[in-house]
Order: sequence, then structure tokens, then C-alpha cells
Amino acid sequence: MRPITERGIFALVCLNLALQVFDGVATYIGVHAGMAEGNPLLGWALAQVGPGFALLLFKLQACACLILLWHVRRNRLAAPALVFSAAVYAVCSLAPWAAALATLHREYWYWMS
Repeated sequence: MRPITERGIFALVCLNLALQVFDGVATYIGVHAGMAEGNPLLGWALAQVGPGFALLLFKLQACACLILLWHVRRNRLAAPALVFSAAVYAVCSLAPWAAALATLHREYWYWMS
């Protein structure tokens, strides 16, 4: 198996950053629509400091970790960590929030018609 190129690592970092942005925006919309946050630590922070500031702090921390992985991109574990992170966010954030927001969108149009 060939090692992943620097361009591939950059693409994985960009994918992970996009997933972080999606997660932050979807969480913000979902929480304001009355949906519950699945992460108990983030749920606690949302209750303590409000959704905007809590999400900003959590997403900045996640993006800092991604930048750290970019800086250690020559380490043999950097690419697997980025692939694992993207897979976890796709399964635990992208899919559930997309389904929840699609339901919210459908309910909105049902009540508007």
C-alpha cells in the first residue's frame, strides 16, 4: 500500500474542516428548533454558555486538532486519524443531522401549506 500524498492529506483536512462547519451549523439550527444535542458534554456547554459560544469553542478546538494533524502530516498515523475522524463525523453527525433537518424541513412545509 502506497503512503498517502501531501495533497491527499490536505484533501482529508479540508473534508474534516467542512464536516466541522456542517456539524456546527446543523447543531445551531437543530438546537434553536428544539432538537436535543447527542453529545452530553456539548449539551452541558450549550446550557451553560449558550449555543453560539459553546459551538464556537467546540468547533475551534476541533479545527485546532485538525491543524495539528496537518502539521504532523508526515507521521504515519496522521492519514488514518483523518480518515477515522471523517468517518466518525459522517456517521455520528452528518447522517443524523441531515435526517433531523430534513424532517424539520418537511414539517415546516407541511404546516405552511
